[in-house]
Formats: sequence, structure tokens, C-alpha cells
Amino acid sequence: MPNLDAGQQTWRRDTNHNRMIELQGKAMDPTAPGSVQIAYFGSSAFRITSPEGISVMVDPWRNHPSGKWDWYFADMPEVAVDIGVSTHAHFDHDALERLDAHVLLDRPIGRFGFGDVAISGIADKHATDSSTATYDFKAIHYRFTGVDISPPDNPRSWDNVLVTVETGGMRILHWGDNRHNAPEAVWDMIGDVDIVFLPADDSQHVMGNTMVDEIIARLQPKIVIPHHYFIVDVTQRQSTLLPPDQWLATQPVVRRLAAPEVAYTKEALPSSTEVHCFGEHVAFDAEAWRIAASD
Repeated sequence: MPNLDAGQQTWRRDTNHNRMIELQGKAMDPTAPGSVQIAYFGSSAFRITSPEGISVMVDPWRNHPSGKWDWYFADMPEVAVDIGVSTHAHFDHDALERLDAHVLLDRPIGRFGFGDVAISGIADKHATDSSTATYDFKAIHYRFTGVDISPPDNPRSWDNVLVTVETGGMRILHWGDNRHNAPEAVWDMIGDVDIVFLPADDSQHVMGNTMVDEIIARLQPKIVIPHHYFIVDVTQRQSTLLPPDQWLATQPVVRRLAAPEVAYTKEALPSSTEVHCFGEHVAFDAEAWRIAASD
């Protein structure tokens, strides 16, 4: 008997891409100014919605497929978006099957454009310097698997793609879990950035706080949005993640957002870097999601 649960499950859906057929003939420009919506779904998942209403979800999450190491109370709720993107092949970033999406870009390297959205992927490597982390994940990985995750000869899951979404006249960079000390050629390809999503939590799980600060100093973005941190309604304690509060306290200007979604325009961006944090706000009903998972 064939295994019908193997691979992508898009063929099971009753939705279609008629919306994309309607949109693809329209002249739209990613550089044209407009309001861009950013919604946070916890972990490293963000939905970016262009001025023309085209939605991009980057890094949807799930629990580890082994079932032995749950980070979340359940897999991320299913979300309908136009384009789904994953920065790298780790369970907390690669759950593209949780999206009812017209287009899926799994670790895209190069450039993709549709409507008033342009998506660019730059190939680099996952952070592996765990010297400041609460747990030395690099040493633990080697202890139990015998595999050295150090670049350049790391396994595929320790590759990372830096994803830039251009829309509304802004450039939004999702760092994924990339290393902080990327080669100069990578920095040159990144270029100017208006908004950056950076992993920051007080366990310093992906990278140390000083490493995060080095990236900010190098990029000089207008807005920094932290991700990959503990959220009491979403993330389980065995993830070892913590909130980003200690790191936030070291930042010159911090705005704690009051909702899970915020709108930005190029002309309204601050003149110097600010950190905007969603905190525990997520763009779905976390209580209903947990209850459904327990039934």
C-alpha cells in the first residue's frame, strides 16, 4: 500500500490558486510606497502583507517529528497565505505543510517576484557558536550523533538562507538562525535593510546577545523585531528558551507592541534604530489552539 501521508499534502486541499491567476496580470511594484502589515505567530513565524494584500509567511513551526522533544503545545495552527517561505530545515522553521499557500519556497536561494513582493534568498550557514548559550547545543549534538555541525562541511539542516522581503518600498530581512559572522560577500549581498527579524532570547539559544548587537550595529536598520523566544501560552519549558527581557533592557529604544500585528510605512520609520517587540502577543487564539490540541 502506498504511504499517502508521505511528502507534501497540498494535493489533499480543496483550495486553488485562482486568486494568483487574477493577480498575476496586474502591474505592481515592490518599490512603490505603501502600508505593510507584519503579524507575529510566535517562534520565528511572521506574516508580511504587502500594500496590495499579498501575504508572505516566513518560518512556520511544528514540534520535532520524533515526538520526543516537543517545544510547543501543538504544531502551529494552519494559516492561509499566498507565499510560504522557510529559512532552514529545522522543525521550528520548516513547517510549510502548516500553510495553505499558493507558493512554497523552501530555503530559496536567488530571487522570486510576484505582484508587489520580491523575495531574495542568500545562502549562508546556521549559527553554531554556542559558547554563550545556556546549553552548548554544538557539544550536545556531537555527543549524541557524532556529527560536527561546524561549517563548511555541516549537514544540510545546519545551512541557512537569509530571506529578504521587499514591498511597500521597504526591505525586510528575516535572519532565520544565521551565524552572526557571515563572510563579507554575504553582507554585501544583504545591503541596506529597513526592518530585521533577529533571534534573541535570554538563554542565548541561537546566538549570544553581543552577537545580536553586532548584527544590529552592522546593518543599522530602522526597526529590529526579536523572535525565537519563550512565550508562556505557546512554548513549552523543555524548549529551554527564555523571554528576551534582559536583552531588551540593554537596548537604547524599545517599543513593546500592544497587539500581534503592526503596520509600517517607509516614511514613518524612525530616524535611528528602535527595537519593537511583540512580547507574548501572537496572531491566533492560543487558548483555543491549546484546548483543541488536548482533546
